[in-house]
Amino acid sequence: MKPRIAIAGFQHETNTFAPIPTRYADFERGGAWPGITRGEAIFDVCTEPQIPIAGFIRGGEDFDLIPLLWAAAEPASYVTDDAFDRIAGEICERLASAGEIEGVYLDLHGAMVTESHEDGEGALLARVREVVGPDLPVAVSLDLHGNLTAEFARLASCVTIYRTYPHIDMPETGARAAALLARLLKRGKPFAKAHRQAGFIPPITDQSTMREPGGRLYAMLPGLEGNGVECIDLAFGFPPADIHDCGPSILAFGTDQGAVDAAADAMLAALHAAEGDFSNPLVPAPEAVRAAMENETDRPVIICDAQDNPGAGAVGDSTGLLAALIEAGATGACLGMLWDPDTAAQAHEAGEGAEINVRIGGTFPEIGGPPVETRARVEALSDGRFTCTGPMYGGAKSDLGPMACLALNGGAIRVAVGSVRAQNADQAIFRAVGIEPSDHRIVAVKSAVHFLADYEPIAARVIFAAAAGANPCSLTTIPYRRLRQGVRLGPGGPPFGGTA
Repeated sequence: MKPRIAIAGFQHETNTFAPIPTRYADFERGGAWPGITRGEAIFDVCTEPQIPIAGFIRGGEDFDLIPLLWAAAEPASYVTDDAFDRIAGEICERLASAGEIEGVYLDLHGAMVTESHEDGEGALLARVREVVGPDLPVAVSLDLHGNLTAEFARLASCVTIYRTYPHIDMPETGARAAALLARLLKRGKPFAKAHRQAGFIPPITDQSTMREPGGRLYAMLPGLEGNGVECIDLAFGFPPADIHDCGPSILAFGTDQGAVDAAADAMLAALHAAEGDFSNPLVPAPEAVRAAMENETDRPVIICDAQDNPGAGAVGDSTGLLAALIEAGATGACLGMLWDPDTAAQAHEAGEGAEINVRIGGTFPEIGGPPVETRARVEALSDGRFTCTGPMYGGAKSDLGPMACLALNGGAIRVAVGSVRAQNADQAIFRAVGIEPSDHRIVAVKSAVHFLADYEPIAARVIFAAAAGANPCSLTTIPYRRLRQGVRLGPGGPPFGGTA
């Protein structure tokens, strides 16, 4: 008989400084990822996107899988208690009705914050433990940006974490969780575990494993496994979260406590030794645009609007970078995706080819700047339904609502606007409204790092721009209140609370 394993997912990355709360309807709607999916439908809906539960399903051939519920919502501010209680409650109700099981797998993020819980994943695990008891194996896969608490580490039986940023190893992380759970079940008793926290928080714009020191740090992890260490992983943390345990942490599991502790300590030492190698690559938006306009190659310069990245909870409608492009007289430029349901609806009502007066973006002018008021031609329209093709999102069926391509300044700048917030980490977002990125001299994307996977291969250069937005990437400017005393704000930065 195959072990019966219940599987579920509940993902959210919470930016506590963002202005938009995350409600139950946001999980129902979905967007870049599927909406709430229940029961057997998980095997159909959740195996096409490159997400962890898909990898667990493929890697769990030796299990009898009992699908419960999977849910995710675009990063934003606090998950409401209503949303958390309803989704966590339904997962636990379905778990309680699953019959006799040998284990549980949870596809989680690691940086969920709810109105009542700084550690949303820990709160979920506590509820799961109320159903299955303290000893049943519970395997978890997590995002590289998890802010991991000691309580979460105590409640989880084994954990795997993405090892790439951009996250192109999500299904592999789920498959690793399946293999790790299989070894735990064969062992028949709990793994030894170790949890460590770093003394500094690196900016999200310098966490990429396509850059250093991230690349070499994550490359160390496989070499620390073996000889009593079954798995060791590093989470860089998610900086725009005002919680006690924000920042990097390490989790290790194995059969020998001494070996597990030694591996975790070695990884922590390597992380601290690399602190001086982290830096913040942001340059002011006007400077970024001027540099991009000097491009004389036949490949585009990619500018990322990192601080208005919806994938980190920002609104996606700040206008600083767009204003900089207009002010500089940029040509052959495209920008997207800018979240503006009203302007998208206006474009659809006017129709393709129409000339319209628009007020683009600026829903929260105190955060992302005022709307850009200009004349635009409606170049293309779309229903916002498309399939992603890039290394990270490939296979995901996106539904971003009515979309439009607006041509500004006589066609010198094209702006992709949409009705559902989503970061631009896949060229398919532009192509959905007829924009081919490689045909432009400047491509501006609302993303922080994930865009690198699909856009850097076509780029002459990549520039990280600093414009206003709700994903602040300079940690000393973030108004933290709940961080633990002494953690350094950025590599080599000042300690929070003024104590070393």
